[in-house]
Amino acid sequence: MRLEAITWDRLGDLLAERLLGLRAADGGPWLRAAFDGAPAARPGDLAERVAEALRVCGRPSLVVGTDGFWRPASLRLEHGHRDVDSYYEGWYDTGALWREVFGPLEPGGSGRVLPDLRDPVTDRSTRSPYVELPPGGVLLLHGPFLLRHWFPFDLSVHLLLSPGALRRRTPEPERWTLPAFERYERETGPAETADVLIRADDPRRPAWRG
Repeated sequence: MRLEAITWDRLGDLLAERLLGLRAADGGPWLRAAFDGAPAARPGDLAERVAEALRVCGRPSLVVGTDGFWRPASLRLEHGHRDVDSYYEGWYDTGALWREVFGPLEPGGSGRVLPDLRDPVTDRSTRSPYVELPPGGVLLLHGPFLLRHWFPFDLSVHLLLSPGALRRRTPEPERWTLPAFERYERETGPAETADVLIRADDPRRPAWRG
């Protein structure tokens, strides 16, 4: 796997340029990009960098995190607070993501996207208002396990951490989730299937292939 050293700022600019040159696969007026990675890889930070680069170019975008679409704790933690299979398969409300995020961005859709549904800390509805993404706008969705759900992404970016880096950068109370990321790598192979691969073992010195 040959990767090229790069800076985060340059990555944000290059990914924005790539998005500016894309057309939606479904022919609609909106683009949808995935920033896939474990929380320790901080995919949301890169999504925000790309959003800023798009803003400078005059292209509207909306950053959405999947942690705003966790299922209620009564369902999420039905098999315990540290059930790896539940974390991998059932913590995220994929139905709500299809309905509230992807559905409005289909051809003929309203463009009215719900940016979050549930506060991951309080487990209460956020009651956030819908955000209208104008035609030509870009959805920047970030979170783990994004490439296993057949979401209609026009560009997919995977932030890769080696097993050692993933363990070091994951807070100890959350290390019970690590087997889920091993399963994701084994079953989905995001490093091979993503359009853009970024190795983020050293947060100061990323490398990429794209």
